[in-house]
Amino acid sequence: MRIGPVHGIALLSTGLLAGAFGYGAVNLVPTFHAVPLSMRLSFHAELMKMNGITMQAAMGAAFLSSLALAVLAGGRARLIASAAGLLTLASFLTTRFGNVPINGQIKRWAVTSAPAGHAEILGRWELFNDLRTLTALAAFGLLIVLALRVPGRAPSAL
Repeated sequence: MRIGPVHGIALLSTGLLAGAFGYGAVNLVPTFHAVPLSMRLSFHAELMKMNGITMQAAMGAAFLSSLALAVLAGGRARLIASAAGLLTLASFLTTRFGNVPINGQIKRWAVTSAPAGHAEILGRWELFNDLRTLTALAAFGLLIVLALRVPGRAPSAL
């Protein structure tokens, strides 16, 4: 199998992941702060219905394609692709064990009411969101580094 198509898929999937998380961090989170809490909770709960499927698929594709690239590449390229894969795995683990449990709480609050300590919990969600965004961006950046290698040289020659 040629390494180029695998690298392209890895770039595309990590780029989509980083872009989605980046959009959320730059646009959605500030909007959450600008609207009434009840609106934020309702919107957040609805958004997570679709995000639960699409973002996990994006994280899985980014991880698997980075891993496949690491297997096919050699030398420093293997290390860089492996690091990108580990960073996408970190995004997934942060999401699964950080954001998702809080999303469950937010879903309950949307139909009832937020508890007294809700601001701290929402702040933790935002911290996890920032972390997963940074790990996804770093993974994408590493794969860009591989794409910008000297033309005509194989990734294993890095």
